[in-house]
Amino acid sequence: MLLITTLSGCTTLGYYSQAVSGHLSLMMSTQPVSQLLDAPSTPTALQQKLSVAHEARRFAANRLALPVGDAFSSYAELGRPWVVVNLVAAPEFSLEAHRWCYPVVGCQAYRGYYQLEKAKKEEQSFLARGYDTFIGGVTAYSTLGWFDDPLHTGFTSLPDNRMVALMFHELAHRVVYINDDTAFNESFATAVELEGLRLWLDQQGDDQGFQRALARLRQRNQTLTLVETASGQLEALYRQQDTLTTARLRQQKARIFQTLGDNYRALSADWDQPGPFGEDPAELNNANLALFSQYNQHVPAFRQLLREQDGDFRAFYAAVERLSEQPQDERLKILAQLRQHFHENL
Repeated sequence: MLLITTLSGCTTLGYYSQAVSGHLSLMMSTQPVSQLLDAPSTPTALQQKLSVAHEARRFAANRLALPVGDAFSSYAELGRPWVVVNLVAAPEFSLEAHRWCYPVVGCQAYRGYYQLEKAKKEEQSFLARGYDTFIGGVTAYSTLGWFDDPLHTGFTSLPDNRMVALMFHELAHRVVYINDDTAFNESFATAVELEGLRLWLDQQGDDQGFQRALARLRQRNQTLTLVETASGQLEALYRQQDTLTTARLRQQKARIFQTLGDNYRALSADWDQPGPFGEDPAELNNANLALFSQYNQHVPAFRQLLREQDGDFRAFYAAVERLSEQPQDERLKILAQLRQHFHENL
């Protein structure tokens, strides 16, 4: 989730107001990590987390060439494991998520709220129009370098390796960001997260952690395959809106989602850790699939692009920057080619 601070319009004034006040409240409640590490009153468990985060910041700057600056040099206690909740909404017969447009950062396929009640209120307006919706807790967000993003309990409530991976993901948003292309931005950050975590675990000599990270990656890829199959079937179905009745469309849509849920349950039955959709994907809908695809669809392409730079992150970021400057159709063509090469080289 990316913080928006420019105000415009009467309807959006309330939204921007809660975004600004929520972020300022977060920033004002922070304490320097260095002080907390030295303070005898800091709980041992928190000191351990902050120490790991401190090392991860140095690793991100030195090994991953990420523009760390003063990000994650302060800490805020939230009292909950998420910092905001995101609302995603998609029409009943479309996988194109509704897009909210803002000054500076363009359009995004989600909207973040610091208060769950406000997200639910907006969700009701979409439900009344027959949209599929999803509200999910967001562990962290990036301000794209406009502010020094702090650590908070959204990070420290995670296992160490997941916390470190999330730090890499959010720092990657400081490197490249394209207006109106959520899938590009999030897939790039996810690729940096995955490759960064692999190197971090190798440095730590944590083979067990690396194997668990590989297992999560396999789970994500296997789930993405299921999602792409279901998405193709849904898109084919939704193209028939002029020829099928609404009742028939709903019947076929329900069948496709039921099959997706059944296939996911069968796939995840032997996993020893929760998969991308948890243990029971009973609430899957257009909004869930749209969100999942945005974060994962181009990840293999970006991992292949890093390979082609021989693992040099600075060269990789420069290549991503050049790619970001291409027209969208050309970007998608190049990403498709990179993804194909990635799978050919597995």
